[in-house]
Amino acid sequence: MIDVQRLRILRAVAEHGSFNKAAGALLLTPSAVSQHIAALERGLGHPVAVRSTRGITLTEPGRLLVEAAEAVSAELDRVRHEIDRVTAERPRLTVATFVSGGRRLLPGALARFVAAHPEVELTVLEAEPEEAMPMVRSGAADLALTYHFDGPLPLPPAAALDWLPLMEDPLALVLPPGHRFAGRESIAPAELASDRWVLGCLKTGAYLRRYAERAGFDLRVAASTTDYFFARSLVEAGVGVALIPRVALASADGPGAGTGAGIGAGDGGGDPDGVTVVPVEPPCPARHIGVLSPRRRRPHPHATALAESLAGSVRP
Repeated sequence: MIDVQRLRILRAVAEHGSFNKAAGALLLTPSAVSQHIAALERGLGHPVAVRSTRGITLTEPGRLLVEAAEAVSAELDRVRHEIDRVTAERPRLTVATFVSGGRRLLPGALARFVAAHPEVELTVLEAEPEEAMPMVRSGAADLALTYHFDGPLPLPPAAALDWLPLMEDPLALVLPPGHRFAGRESIAPAELASDRWVLGCLKTGAYLRRYAERAGFDLRVAASTTDYFFARSLVEAGVGVALIPRVALASADGPGAGTGAGIGAGDGGGDPDGVTVVPVEPPCPARHIGVLSPRRRRPHPHATALAESLAGSVRP
């Protein structure tokens, strides 16, 4: 039997790179940390950490144990949150969401959920994908409306998470008033090599930099933000051009505004006032939007109901 406390200590050693620093973080003596690791190695029958002048290096068994320690820690945190939930006076549901999804897709789903389950105490937390995943793993959020870009969902080993795909959200080029390409049906980003760019997200900024490097031009960045809605305002003001997901461009004034209704994989809901939205020439980059939830032994009925309501917020 592997002692959970010793796994926790090994995880701290791996995180801090030394017995002394791990001991300080755990409020233990370095000798106690060393003894726990030695006892772990004796029970396992293999070394888990190698000391050197450069610090601590984990062996392969040590790395496997650290992965297990992270999974065990996440599961214990999740169970603690689950106990808090089932013993609460009122049912609780916590959902994490990224900003544009929270503004365009979540409100309508929540309205239907609240109408059907008025007894549930809801908490909504803003979280980007890299923040949402550990929140769901630990139980800090019961589910997350989140996304990933092209390629498989980057789930860590033994994550015990489920992914419910909802929709593809293609990125589009957003041009300021009077731009020379405003009448085009589609544009390759390389055609905008001489333009200044407004970056609305670190992830789209990284995509554009990779694209520019492959296409052989220097990306001229006029402004960098972490808010697509602010980026759109800067484009409207003539600061530059931008690459923005369609969901973040959906009209806030038309039918279904704020509910996600009418937002499909290739539908931007019309050009926002003051800017022109033009599709990217294939292959078009896209965000894949979905619901992330922990793999549970017993279904969470309210989390399932909200996931179903979110699925109803987007058309196939």
